[in-house]
Amino acid sequence: MASPGPLGLHRNSIGMSVGPLGAGRRGWVPRRWGSPGPRRAPTPCRMDPFEDTLRRLREAFSSGLTRPAEFRAAQLKALGCFLRDNRQLLQQALEQDLRKSAAESEISEIVIIQGEIDLALRNLRAWMKDEKASTNLVTQLDSAFIHKEPFGLVLIIAPWNYPLNLTLVPLVGALAAGNCVVLKPSELSQSTERVLAEVLPRYLDQGRSCFAVALGGPEETGRLLEHKFDYIFFTGSPRVGKIVMAAASKHLTPVTLELGGKNPCYVDDDCDPQTVANRVAFFRYFNTGQTCVVPDYVLCSPETQERLLPALQNAITRFYGEDPKSSPNLGRIINEKHFQRLRGLLDCGRVAIGGQSDESERYIAPTVLVDVQDTEPVMQEEIFGPILPIMNVRGLDEAIDFINRREKPLALYAFSNSSQVVKQVLDRTNSGIFGGNKGFMHLTLPTLPLGGVGNSGMGRYHGKFSFDTFSHHRACLLCSAGLEKLNQIIYPPYPDWKKKLINWMLSTQTCTIL
Repeated sequence: MASPGPLGLHRNSIGMSVGPLGAGRRGWVPRRWGSPGPRRAPTPCRMDPFEDTLRRLREAFSSGLTRPAEFRAAQLKALGCFLRDNRQLLQQALEQDLRKSAAESEISEIVIIQGEIDLALRNLRAWMKDEKASTNLVTQLDSAFIHKEPFGLVLIIAPWNYPLNLTLVPLVGALAAGNCVVLKPSELSQSTERVLAEVLPRYLDQGRSCFAVALGGPEETGRLLEHKFDYIFFTGSPRVGKIVMAAASKHLTPVTLELGGKNPCYVDDDCDPQTVANRVAFFRYFNTGQTCVVPDYVLCSPETQERLLPALQNAITRFYGEDPKSSPNLGRIINEKHFQRLRGLLDCGRVAIGGQSDESERYIAPTVLVDVQDTEPVMQEEIFGPILPIMNVRGLDEAIDFINRREKPLALYAFSNSSQVVKQVLDRTNSGIFGGNKGFMHLTLPTLPLGGVGNSGMGRYHGKFSFDTFSHHRACLLCSAGLEKLNQIIYPPYPDWKKKLINWMLSTQTCTIL
């Protein structure tokens, strides 16, 4: 094992501070924001645990190593090999962290990442290719184009709820765009974090200082954010997103913030309740509700609620059996803190379905709450668990007004047999993503971007959107060194005839055949 580094951490082969090899639930405990942490002996030198590694990453980027398409493709292929070679290990880590079944791990994590890798490899050279731009008469003989180039040193801070997907999908875009990357997985999903720290660096970069994994809790992340990066990609809560954005602003670093919020789900009176219940229950309780794009609450009339409740109970029983606690397809809450928070939310409104919990297993049953008040905690914070509150509205207009009086959500859903109702919800609201009569299957389509708006985030990624996010689109205009006489028209002095001519030439676009 490597020798201990500053703060009692260990370094991997390229110098980035990581947790002790083999650390888990009984080993190193990450610290929280502002907590003093365990007492450590003072380190006489290199008080900054990240400085040397970040310097080497910057030097590697400046050397041009990551820019060629061949290097980028090799990194993406290596990432694919990491997934294939360690499939069972990754499934075991996800089971330990979240009690995810192998099937759920495949569906929501591994397959999606591999699909992103395959798409990037098929299209990498096309994405990298310069895009021609149209010209006006003044620049008609020049070459105008958009050149895609990497930002440089990128920091990716990932959450715990999909600890592979939400860590490695952004990484695919960053590598495809030719950046050097510091990856910061969540310390809460400890088993997955350990695999990413110990195994992934063996595949990527192979010691050439273009990639590093940083471990630690909020205090270490805060120290990492004190450094200047060329781009920061963060997935997490709006509260922490503001902290990340404030740190980035000190260096004028651009950011993508993938945040969350209260995602509404409007259910129209004109619907088949069992169809709606099947689809809502599936994506509300998938990953034990610990998903940023699931519906956080349902809006419907009292009459529709009465039809929906038995249908939801039927769907839950078919999906998870008479005793959901024993179902292999229902996971557990990530840790004790989140479990206690969720159990407190069960006191809101009235439990119509479920409500059982077991602290020893961090288990909360698939639950539906009714008679919920807008002022109760379950309607004031993102739930992030298997609890679905239902609020009553008198109709479509009241539902839309309810939605628009709140922060713009990451996702919004509408269920109705009437396409006009779905279209009205789409046209009269704002959200990062929208689903009509469908759940979160849009996440399986790399042709659609994922991204929030307002309080739910900024920026977008998936597929080519990821490549574009991690690429600087550089405007370029190349002119011949000769033909100077043609430029005389734009030089002063400017008599009236010349001003009119220049105005006409600047306002006229030529036809560009791509």
